Amino acid sequence: MNTEKDFAPLTSNIVRALNDKLYEKRKVAALEIEKLVREFVAQNNIGQIKHVIQILSQEFALSQHPHSRKGGLIGLAACSIALGKDSGLYLKELIEPVLTCFNDADSRLRYYACEALYNIVKVARGSVLPHFNVLFNGLSKLAADPDPNVKSGSELLDRLLKDIVTESSKFDLVAFVPLLRERIYSNNQYARQFIISWILVLECVPDINLLDYLPEILDGLFQILGDNSKEIRKMCETVLVEFLKEIKKNPSSVKFAEMANILVIHCQASDELIQLTAMTWMREFIQLAGRVMLPYSSGILTAVLPCLSYDDRKKSIKEVANVCNQTLMKLIMPEDDGDNVRQITLQQLDGTADDSSSSRKTSSDQSNTSHDMITGNNSSSSVCVTIDRSQETLDLDGIVLVLDRHLHDTVTGMMTRIAVLKWLYHLYIKTPRKMFRHTDSLFPMLLKTLSDESDEVILKDLEVLAEIASSPAGQTEGHDSYESNSCQSSQSELHIPISSSTPLNPSRPRTLECSPSTPTMNSYFFKFMINLLKQFNTEKRLLEIRGAFIIRQLCLLLNAENIFHSMAEILLREEDLKFASTMVQTLNSILLTSTELFQLRNQLKDLRTTESCNLFCGLYRSWCHNPVATVSLCFLTQNYKHAYDLIQKFGDLEVTIDFLTEVDKLVQLIECPIFTYLRLQLLDVENNPYLIKALYGLLMLLPQSKAFQLLSQRLQCVPNPELMRTTPSEKPVTSNRQIPSEIDYSELLQHFEKVQKKHLEIRHQRAGHNDQLERKLPL
Repeated sequence: MNTEKDFAPLTSNIVRALNDKLYEKRKVAALEIEKLVREFVAQNNIGQIKHVIQILSQEFALSQHPHSRKGGLIGLAACSIALGKDSGLYLKELIEPVLTCFNDADSRLRYYACEALYNIVKVARGSVLPHFNVLFNGLSKLAADPDPNVKSGSELLDRLLKDIVTESSKFDLVAFVPLLRERIYSNNQYARQFIISWILVLECVPDINLLDYLPEILDGLFQILGDNSKEIRKMCETVLVEFLKEIKKNPSSVKFAEMANILVIHCQASDELIQLTAMTWMREFIQLAGRVMLPYSSGILTAVLPCLSYDDRKKSIKEVANVCNQTLMKLIMPEDDGDNVRQITLQQLDGTADDSSSSRKTSSDQSNTSHDMITGNNSSSSVCVTIDRSQETLDLDGIVLVLDRHLHDTVTGMMTRIAVLKWLYHLYIKTPRKMFRHTDSLFPMLLKTLSDESDEVILKDLEVLAEIASSPAGQTEGHDSYESNSCQSSQSELHIPISSSTPLNPSRPRTLECSPSTPTMNSYFFKFMINLLKQFNTEKRLLEIRGAFIIRQLCLLLNAENIFHSMAEILLREEDLKFASTMVQTLNSILLTSTELFQLRNQLKDLRTTESCNLFCGLYRSWCHNPVATVSLCFLTQNYKHAYDLIQKFGDLEVTIDFLTEVDKLVQLIECPIFTYLRLQLLDVENNPYLIKALYGLLMLLPQSKAFQLLSQRLQCVPNPELMRTTPSEKPVTSNRQIPSEIDYSELLQHFEKVQKKHLEIRHQRAGHNDQLERKLPL
């Protein structure tokens, strides 16, 4: 370098020393520069000061020669020291060349650059804040420097800069956040540590409200939380804990909605610490923000539901997820079944409005105070109230899609499936009108879920199906045309023929499919019964193992009479006669033995009303698919003569092992408490001759077996009619039971013969088909 050219006011000795390879000589030159600049400051010679800085920057700090660059750096630091408090006027010119040297390949030079910048910042103090972003950007690079000396020097500079920011009230957070958001995604451990340390510092400064910008950096924080370094994870966890504490203190200033989807993503992380932390945040968000989180419900459920099936290894996550799930469910209100924004005109309470409307208005106003914006004035006629729920819209379509997907997923855990079904039930309770728009798509999967291995899952599934079948919102004749068209079209697809020759009750509307004496079921009830029987027919094992359990639970959840009435009507038209016989046998066993059917048994026992007679006739026609079940129904309803007539027809039937087994079971049932009244009626021989004849008929059907001996012993206990005959002074005892005149027993008997003839024809056809197959088989 030419030491005589263009370096004035720097002397040749200063220039020569700045270019020297020895640090001591460069230091001497720096002292000379400091002295020179002080003189210019005293003279207020701004031009010369700028000229000196320009020479040191362009000719030295940015020189191609490494020793010249080192001299330039120490010279710039000397200028800053000489300028003192006035250095703030020249910071841009002082800082930029030093920061350029941060990228130098020589580690020693990077160290000197760090040292020079430290001296510049130390003198300028708060004046460097307008240049904070470029300083931070440079420091973030040095934090990941491989050279330990450079890293040590950068740490000193970092601490100095943090002290300046902490003590200053002029920090420009708005300008800094974009840079922080960019740097927070660094994968370098040291850079991450540097970022976290700065966030901790800024969070502790009272005048800096970093919470307002948390949505900008929250995703990056969760990514850093998954770092391999335990120290960094601990630091990041501390930052997140501090932010959460501040959120709890100032929930009104938190941008919950902007961070909801970020939490949803990290609640599904494979890293347990990230997932637990995100789930904890989600729990607090739902509790603090309330209905503000409703638009994000589908995403929250996507993240939360799988966690409910975690084992004890992830017990903490499971417990927090359960709280999230329960809290979110409680946010859904009946108001969500309506429109997002609606206007209601409330009559002024002037005494003319009725009390009920007044109370409804009061309760409505109280419940909406925290969420709704009410505008208007107290006019003499009415008050216009605008309820704006646009920010709290329930994402029902998204929720149903998530719930349906979890039901379809074969790997979904049991507790998750239970939670899904609880959600569906809750939604049908709170928002029935909207939910019935999804019923046709949900219905097949709900039916399939009845085959689940867990009894608890089946119970919850039945609760949902029962609510669908009984909710007034599912009635096709409702006020909602959409629901009406949907339900009618779905039911029309069933193509169930209706025979006018066998009406259960001609006066009953066909659309209701229930007895007038029982609560009306909606349009989905009959569809449910049809598809349930189809399910039993398709999955024989389901009927065998869970059939009775399912029907008994339905009798608790719905009206038992409706269930038996509708199933009997459907089975009357069942083409698969073998299934019909099996199903009747199952229903008959439930009817005779289940405590849930106590009231229905009492109703059938007396047949005192037209409704009970219609019920008996409806059951009887389907019960004819199973001869022994038909006889047991007659015993239950005390139609002993008809039971005797039926048994007389048994001689024309094909007596199989299965048939005798059913007779055996019936004998066992006669000895049970359910038929106590029947056994007591054996004492009244004169008024119950057909009961005794029917029992003797069963006895004659049985081979010599335990059941034969049991029934024979019972009949031996029947008293002699002569001994039981009344004396002349006593009035003869007549039966209190009157034979219902509305029942045509001869027609019922003909129907029984007709059905059994069909069964016999089917069995013969099957037997002939099997013979043909055997003849075709090679020997």
